[in-house]
Amino acid sequence: MGLTNNDIFKKLRVAHKLRDEDIVNICALADFKVSKSEINAFFRNEKHPKYMECGDQMLRNFLNGLIIHLRGPMPQKDGGAKEKKG
Repeated sequence: MGLTNNDIFKKLRVAHKLRDEDIVNICALADFKVSKSEINAFFRNEKHPKYMECGDQMLRNFLNGLIIHLRGPMPQKDGGAKEKKG
């Protein structure tokens, strides 16, 4: 069977050396609120009673926040057409 969202989330956490607080802040960059206890539930063993599956929405918002965290916010696009000089 392939990787689950939890597996992907764990691998990204390790690869970027992120702590729970870092993940909370990264999700906040994508306007997504998550608590430390929810994050811990994603990283528990599947057989643990407090284990929680990481849904697509959670992973998507984390990835969007991670992009902002690593690259910075997306620059504002100019509303009008640019004039050519020459």
